Amino acid sequence: MRYALLIYVDPNAQDGTSEEERAAVTREYMAMYEDERVHSGAHLKGIETATVVRDDLVTDGPFANTKEIFGGFFLIEAADLDGALEIAKRVPATRAGGAVEVRPINSEHTR
Repeated sequence: MRYALLIYVDPNAQDGTSEEERAAVTREYMAMYEDERVHSGAHLKGIETATVVRDDLVTDGPFANTKEIFGGFFLIEAADLDGALEIAKRVPATRAGGAVEVRPINSEHTR
């Protein structure tokens, strides 16, 4: 079964960290691709670049001012939810005030 790992991050989590510490976290994210169950993923640009569409209304910037923001995702293949959770627990955001939402992909509506 395919799952989306939706990564929510604390936008201030890396404040005060060194360049070396940030590089180490980036290496952890990149190492996720070494797992054959990880098919793709992306880090999103800052929330200030977001545009939201709702009905006929288009607004710039984030829709809601929250502690966590949607920062990226991985698309994975796992036998079951437990397998997906095993991968999700490796996402560095979980140790830095963020969260990973694990959601099955509806295969009826994908290509």
